[in-house]
Amino acid sequence: MTVTVAGAAAAYRNAANKMLEPGLPARDAAASGDFGSMIKDAVGSTADTLAKGEALSTAAVAGGKADLTSVITAVTNAELTLQTVVAVRDKVISAYQDILRMPI
Repeated sequence: MTVTVAGAAAAYRNAANKMLEPGLPARDAAASGDFGSMIKDAVGSTADTLAKGEALSTAAVAGGKADLTSVITAVTNAELTLQTVVAVRDKVISAYQDILRMPI
């Protein structure tokens, strides 16, 4: 890999310009919805992901009506989603047990 002076100067100029740009935009308002609706949406999304993986797996087994790549992708997404749900559940249980152990 060869590095030219012009290329290095251009990279330095681009990096310097990035430093002058503002970061993330400020939020004008608080996030909409409450904690309960966020949990409800997350559970619904999880159920949809698991159902999609199951439907594609069933279609592939039933008669090969699904592409193998899409089946593998859907099953992997469902597995990752399930692992995330289990990890969150474990953290919630751990937090609950910590609260129970607190002295009054």
